[in-house]
Amino acid sequence: MIPLHKATAEVEQKEQLDIYKYKYALDNSRIGMWEWNMQESKVYLSNESKKIFGYDVDEMDLLKIDWKQRIHPDDLEQIQHSIKNYILNKTKEYRSEHRIISKDGTYKWVLDSGKIIAYDKHRVPSKFIGTSIDITQRKEDEERLRQDLSVITNQNKKLTNFAHIVTHNLKEHAGNFESLLGFYLESTDEESKDEMIQHLITVSDSLTKTISSLKDIVASQSHTKIDIAPLNFNKYVNKVIEFLQFEIAKKDVIINNKVSDDLVLFSNETYLESIILNLASNALKYSHPERQPIVTIGVKKTKTGIKITLEDNGVGIDLEKHGHEMFNLYKTFHGNNNAEGIGLYITKNQIEDLGGIIEVQSVVGEGTTFIVTIDKKKNNLAYHKNA
Repeated sequence: MIPLHKATAEVEQKEQLDIYKYKYALDNSRIGMWEWNMQESKVYLSNESKKIFGYDVDEMDLLKIDWKQRIHPDDLEQIQHSIKNYILNKTKEYRSEHRIISKDGTYKWVLDSGKIIAYDKHRVPSKFIGTSIDITQRKEDEERLRQDLSVITNQNKKLTNFAHIVTHNLKEHAGNFESLLGFYLESTDEESKDEMIQHLITVSDSLTKTISSLKDIVASQSHTKIDIAPLNFNKYVNKVIEFLQFEIAKKDVIINNKVSDDLVLFSNETYLESIILNLASNALKYSHPERQPIVTIGVKKTKTGIKITLEDNGVGIDLEKHGHEMFNLYKTFHGNNNAEGIGLYITKNQIEDLGGIIEVQSVVGEGTTFIVTIDKKKNNLAYHKNA
């Protein structure tokens, strides 16, 4: 029979060995431990917890701290919500990912897990223990991945947008060439033929500039942001009017250009021309057959930016029926054979890329007004004080 004192000594030795093993495993696992005295609102930290936040074990007494002061302000509410859910038995354990300030003033991400191990005589939680794991590297990797995904998504969007620009804008030029060549072949006098040739030259020049602009877009596709520069708005309005001159003359359209010659916008050259072209050609395409078409282009200064309007007296559109899908891809509303439902989709995307929004007001049989609002805070907008 083993003597009692010897058996007791062996048990104590085994317990000490177990404690040493657990302590060794914990110290080498880079897992910090904490104990929260909920009644005193104090947290006791292990040595490994101190190391996680850049402190030496004996450098500073961190055993008693007000834990709320060390949490990132943006994460405090989430932590309190997680603790509350655990106390109310809505979750099996407390678990939270949040930021805690380090010795050098920077924040580190930690994964906290914990459980309540003691209650007072009124069954109110009194002691909370848990572990902290440094997950800063993982969070930084996730953020880089998110940024990379954002770049890829943005590049795909730009590529899709570019494909639509090529399809839509080159189709406009091809349509102009086809119409002009048709009139040229039908003309019987030299004066009319000469006039058609001049129109063809204008369209050809415009096509050359469009292709050059598209090449610039291709060259800049590796950039995460579109190129922005100060542009004279009226210059691009006049370019579009010149490009559409044949259609304007054919339908005897009145163009009211109320834009100041001094108006300057920070914009992308290709996007700005494409936006004006799509809205103007849309107005001509859906002009009313029983009256002379009138298109009015205007700009108004607002408190936060500028508002561009393009108003026509065309056939209009039923917004109650079609308003919710007005700017969707491949949506057409008037049954035109040459309508593809691409122009307004492109326009909306380009305006949003420039930090703006587009809205539409329309009455069937009376006309349509497109309103482009650009916020100068989002766009770094510049405009003449008289605009």
